[in-house]
Amino acid sequence: MIAFEPTEEQQLLQRTARDFAANEIRPLVERVRRDGPPEQPWHLVKPIVARGAELGFTRLFVPEEFGGMGGSCVDAVLLLEELGAADVGMASDYFALTSVMPLMMLRAGSDEQKKRFLDAFMANPAMVLAGAQSEPNVAGSELMVGGPNPDAGPKLSARRDGEGWLLNGRKSAFVTNAGAASSYMIIARTAPDQPAFKGLSIFHVPAGTPGLSIGPKTRLIGWPLSVHAELILDDVRLPSDALVGPENGAAMVFAQIPEMPICLAACFVGLARASYDYALAYARERKSVGVPIIQHQAVALKIADMAVDLHTARLAVWDAARACETDPMAAGMFKAPAAKTIAVDAAIRNAERCVQVLGGYGVAKEYEAGRFLNDAWVGWSCDFTRDVLRLGITQMLP
Repeated sequence: MIAFEPTEEQQLLQRTARDFAANEIRPLVERVRRDGPPEQPWHLVKPIVARGAELGFTRLFVPEEFGGMGGSCVDAVLLLEELGAADVGMASDYFALTSVMPLMMLRAGSDEQKKRFLDAFMANPAMVLAGAQSEPNVAGSELMVGGPNPDAGPKLSARRDGEGWLLNGRKSAFVTNAGAASSYMIIARTAPDQPAFKGLSIFHVPAGTPGLSIGPKTRLIGWPLSVHAELILDDVRLPSDALVGPENGAAMVFAQIPEMPICLAACFVGLARASYDYALAYARERKSVGVPIIQHQAVALKIADMAVDLHTARLAVWDAARACETDPMAAGMFKAPAAKTIAVDAAIRNAERCVQVLGGYGVAKEYEAGRFLNDAWVGWSCDFTRDVLRLGITQMLP
């Protein structure tokens, strides 16, 4: 049974996030809907991220001793639902990803690495972070391959070079925040003769490192304010302490960060809520045969289904978030991927129903239903596809 009531502090965080979304994110979303997708989204988003950082949104998981909020995953999902309701792309890429990435260093880095990384992170309020997993000819899902085949998985190589490391290869054009990020957590092959789950390591690579460059960009069907591009590493030399966690230990490090899919799931709960709120308001105002269309059973049933899906997704995300504190193993192995699957499904279904409730206006650009649907479908593939997450769940079943 899930019994959860936000504390006064958490309710204040929700209100602060809701006001921020209304006053900072929504005006930019409206501008993009009116003028079209910008060529350089980061220039428009950067000041908003900086103002969010000043409120602690990207520093949520940073311990208080380093100047952060020292928040929990429950705090994060309450915050991110509010931001996701305004724009799921901005919430996911700039706020969720950037707030969670420091956990990788906090849980796997040395004391010296933590201090150096967090000092830089806290000094720059507009800093966003990125992770680089998939490659042009290697699906991100191959990171979850548990079989013995050493040919599966990422090929970007990291080999010892004197006292440091030499990295060569490319990451696919889906690297989130590529070109905007101040630093990257890059997965590389350190043991090419081993299967992926035994031969991958994580390296911290600051932007501007010689040999690191940005390749072709990818435009998504939604998320017009996000940036995704290829990452190219050509003889990138790193010091020995660029390695985060143990050599060949990427799988172990990732297993310690269930907050990532849970926080992304919270953003999609926000999108599911936005579709529901929009459809409900329209159904109460729009009239057909003299009465609001919500009084017609066909519409009323769709609205009811939207409410149920939203409630279900929110509870799944809350449950997973609480498990990060009470049962991290269950959170990482089952509840986190389950929450993301449920939340993305709810976002897609609610966006589809929103289009249907609006009828002809559902496919008009002057209305938001089409934006909700495009944004929702991006969630099918981000941070592993929905099908890959489900297959991972089956591997954990007793």
